Amino acid sequence: MPFVLAVERGMSTRTLLYLARDDVAGIGLPMREIIDALEEMFQAKGRGEGEMPPKPGIHPRADAFIHAMPAYLPSLDAAGIKWVAGYPDNPLRGLPYISGLLILNDADTGFPVAVMDATWITAMRTGAATAVAAKYLARPDSTTVGIIACGAQGRSNLEALSCVFQLQQVNAYDIDTETAEKYASEMRELLDVDVTVVTQPREAVAGLDLVVTSGPILKRPSPAIEPGWLMPGSFACTLDFDSYWQGAALRQADKLATDDRRQMEYYRQVGFFSDTPQPYADLGEIVAGSRPGRESAQERTLCLNLGLALADMTTAKLLLNRAQRSGAGTELPL
Repeated sequence: MPFVLAVERGMSTRTLLYLARDDVAGIGLPMREIIDALEEMFQAKGRGEGEMPPKPGIHPRADAFIHAMPAYLPSLDAAGIKWVAGYPDNPLRGLPYISGLLILNDADTGFPVAVMDATWITAMRTGAATAVAAKYLARPDSTTVGIIACGAQGRSNLEALSCVFQLQQVNAYDIDTETAEKYASEMRELLDVDVTVVTQPREAVAGLDLVVTSGPILKRPSPAIEPGWLMPGSFACTLDFDSYWQGAALRQADKLATDDRRQMEYYRQVGFFSDTPQPYADLGEIVAGSRPGRESAQERTLCLNLGLALADMTTAKLLLNRAQRSGAGTELPL
């Protein structure tokens, strides 16, 4: 009994830091810093460092998911888990498609040290991962971008690409024209780049250097992007699995990579990627130099970024460090 009381007394002195959505966004972590940190993370992953099992999930509604994403990155001593949901019908309810919470743990004791909203983290780390993939797989002189789906991912991906390339022209498509118009207005002001709203998906793919698709992830999609749309020399990053891309269009890629082979194979086994070719490389292998990136100006290159818990933990650790220095968030007792 005394031992139990001692444990309870020790527990009563422990706290964790809670960062609400406004806290996370208000910390002011720059996209450039996230990109640099994720590039280092991918190098470590390519060397075989870190632990990240394929993310299991539940699916309470059609095409909706709630996933558990645990990971440990030794270089940052970042350990934790993200519990993230994606519900395609949420925008009709005035809610974001993606929501979630992230828990960081003390790697020495296992105790939780922080809980934070994961919506901002998910958007920003996804954009940063696209920028890392583009750095190695796109032409360095790329200046034009096609954005398909003008939500949070459309915003963060364009911001991230603007950190790596001298962008001049953006063609933006969304099934909701009003959403696309709002996006164009906001991104023109934020990035000082010319953004044109287009009315057909092809106009956001054909003839452009960089293409990003970020619609809802669908198990049985009716993909719009046809073979021949992605021009030689272009790079595309698909964040919606293969939901926007026909199999024949994916097979036209001279190099098709993914951010994690194990996750892609896991999803293939549960019914996704039925018409998608096997990737030639993991993005970590490319960044670490064990597999080649772009090798000619004429290659069509494509990366299927599924989303890595390692990227979430990397971004969350950067946020926690800044929050502790600035005093952001709320201390809660365990």
